[in-house]
Amino acid sequence: NGTTIGERMEKISLEEAVIKIEESEGKIFSVVFRKRTTGEWRKLIGRLGVSKDVNGTGLKYDPASRQLMTVYDMQNQGWRMINKNSITELQTKGESYVII
Repeated sequence: NGTTIGERMEKISLEEAVIKIEESEGKIFSVVFRKRTTGEWRKLIGRLGVSKDVNGTGLKYDPASRQLMTVYDMQNQGWRMINKNSITELQTKGESYVII
């Protein structure tokens, strides 16, 4: 299911994966997840803590209440939402994980 990041991966829970992303300290990570709108698999290379293109008005809804995480997409240079519940793979701080 989805794209594979590579080599042998450690198995972690979805909750652990979300914590690792939240604690990435602005470092770049990659994540494989299913897009909520189209159902297609997506590999996103992104990071948290980016202030580029932030205008201070905020969103009209709370992403966390919809199980979404706001991430800056390093390849497309824009903000994207990750469906937390559909994450299947994560690579951060030199470690690769598969979510079980």
